[in-house]
Amino acid sequence: MSSTAGKVIRCKAAVAWEAAKPLSIEEVEVAPPQANEVRLKILFTSLCHTDVYFWEAKGQTPLFPRIYGHEAGGIVESVGPGVTDLQPGDHVLPVFTGECGDCRHCKSEESNMCDLLRINTDRGVMLTDGKSRFSINGKPIYHFLGGSTFSEYTVCHIGTVAKINPAAPLDKVCILSCGISTGLGAALNVAKPKKGHTVAVFGLGAVGLAAAEGARLSGASRIIGVDLNPSRFKEAKKFGVTELINPKDHDKPVQQVIIEMTDGGVDRSIECTGNVQAMISAFECVHDGWGVAVLVGVPSKDDEFKTHPMNLLNERTLKGTFFGNYKPRTDLPGVVEKYMNKELEVEKFITHSIPFSEINKAFDYMLKGEGLRCIIRMEG
Repeated sequence: MSSTAGKVIRCKAAVAWEAAKPLSIEEVEVAPPQANEVRLKILFTSLCHTDVYFWEAKGQTPLFPRIYGHEAGGIVESVGPGVTDLQPGDHVLPVFTGECGDCRHCKSEESNMCDLLRINTDRGVMLTDGKSRFSINGKPIYHFLGGSTFSEYTVCHIGTVAKINPAAPLDKVCILSCGISTGLGAALNVAKPKKGHTVAVFGLGAVGLAAAEGARLSGASRIIGVDLNPSRFKEAKKFGVTELINPKDHDKPVQQVIIEMTDGGVDRSIECTGNVQAMISAFECVHDGWGVAVLVGVPSKDDEFKTHPMNLLNERTLKGTFFGNYKPRTDLPGVVEKYMNKELEVEKFITHSIPFSEINKAFDYMLKGEGLRCIIRMEG
């Protein structure tokens, strides 16, 4: 066991005290892990759009003060009672969702939506006792998505931590713990394009480009990128995108444009924007008889998806996916191995790298739409 096991650790964390205000680097106290928990030393973390969304208080119930961050890589510092499959020194990726291993979802080969550890953006405390493991001068600081990786140390439920190959560079594979795996899995596990297929990807942010990467790895012959931001088009070609469409350049619905340029529609489409109109377009642009559309983006709570039932009766398939249908503990180590075996490139997703002391720059990059992923170095 580590020399700090069972003790409170004082470390630096970036605390959000209120909505849309710069994070403040503070000294926080991190309590030891309780039953079925582990305490991690975070070495590298990354900023995901979900962090920004809830930091701006555009999400569900605003909860402050809070430590954001959920896309990261680190090392197990200590384990709580009942933890047997992880030990100090293990290299791990914390994940925003989990795999308890016991519920019907975890036991099903068709689902990764764990009953116990499914994503909960409202919860700011640990499941074990309903308390936070972070505090400043005795005042609790809330968790975020079971990770709170904008801290040098954090505490996670064992079911949300994936043990990975210790040879994998954490400054690269840390981005696989959320968005990149989500897009990649949407293509490889759900859309499942075949060699020679045509694929349309709606939204060319990090998740959409990961979906394009999955389509490329599957052998798709044409990958059509759809985005309203023309500045993303140059970057998209690095991920296998062969053609680009800006819906604003056309006087007809983009699904009609795609149907006309593909002789009746694409074989697969993957929607990564969360815009309900893009979701409808993604479904209606697939070919009848065999076309499959996969929805990845999260819509606004009041959105409604509307399409004519004949689009379904004409043998188009509509699917949704959560975290690319990957089971975090079971499947994520295999995604890391794809990188280690040079089957998957992750470096091209990383466009910035900054020290922890400059974490607010990462928010600036995201808000300005500059780059894909910013790696935040917790040391140095």
